[in-house]
Amino acid sequence: MVYCVPRRILFFVFFLGCFNLGLAGSAAAQGNGPGVRGARAASLGNASVALAGEVWSMGNNAAGLGEIQQPTVGFYAENRYFSPALNVGALTVALPVGRTPGASFATDGTAPTQALSTPTQGWSRNGVVAFEAQRFGGQLYNETRLGAGYGYRFGQISLGGRLDMLQVSIEGLGSRRVLLGTLGGQIEVVPQRLSFGASLYNLSQTRLASYQDERVPTVLKAGLAYRPSTQVLLVVETEKDVERDANFKAGLEYRPVPVLVARVGLATLTEQASTGIGVLAGAFQIDYAAAFQQTLGFSQHLSVSKSWGK
Repeated sequence: MVYCVPRRILFFVFFLGCFNLGLAGSAAAQGNGPGVRGARAASLGNASVALAGEVWSMGNNAAGLGEIQQPTVGFYAENRYFSPALNVGALTVALPVGRTPGASFATDGTAPTQALSTPTQGWSRNGVVAFEAQRFGGQLYNETRLGAGYGYRFGQISLGGRLDMLQVSIEGLGSRRVLLGTLGGQIEVVPQRLSFGASLYNLSQTRLASYQDERVPTVLKAGLAYRPSTQVLLVVETEKDVERDANFKAGLEYRPVPVLVARVGLATLTEQASTGIGVLAGAFQIDYAAAFQQTLGFSQHLSVSKSWGK
């Protein structure tokens, strides 16, 4: 026990110090915040609120779930600054409800994905439901999240929301569970060219602990996705935690061939630059991203998703 107490103190000094600097604990990171979902978003500086049609919309903006055309399952892994205490793992499943009218498919028979193909006009008639299980942290401190979400598209507008059960655990101090909700919306301002997205995370400002009135962060995100051609996608986003400065993010995605995409991104508050690639292999989409922060070093992100069915 004499050995464990200093370990906890050192860990929390590092953990909270990084958070206060806005480097590892901005709203885009973990620490009860919305976090990052998918290596695609990570490589774009996490400017992801206007992205749609992929399983990672469950965490980035539930409204984007409404454009998913096939049942999809995805796994996401993240390591920040080569520290096991900052590992993230997530498993997400998205299930369209009802037949998808007007959906188009790639020449190999698989469903096109938002990351590697031109947007399509088909979406599920009754919306899309999604479920997520996520874990962040190590033995001394960890967060476990179970979420259920729904997205629906009608015309050029998409709406969505999710409900999370968040458990925060500290070794020797116990655990605390809370419920929190998130709402999101997207609109195609110019069909297949320009989209706007916005989301509000933890709209109820859920309290995590009575000590110093500690609450789960409330985060507002708004951004644009612009596609000047079928090969290029530009994304910009502003993220504002009610207790922190605004974070401005931007990303560029370029697809030279149908099965390969390259990406770069930048986030101002965390002073972090990122890059990544995506590969489409049949029904599988594989994405990798690496991010660099001058003070803390490298982070790595890997996500794999698979779609199936007609």
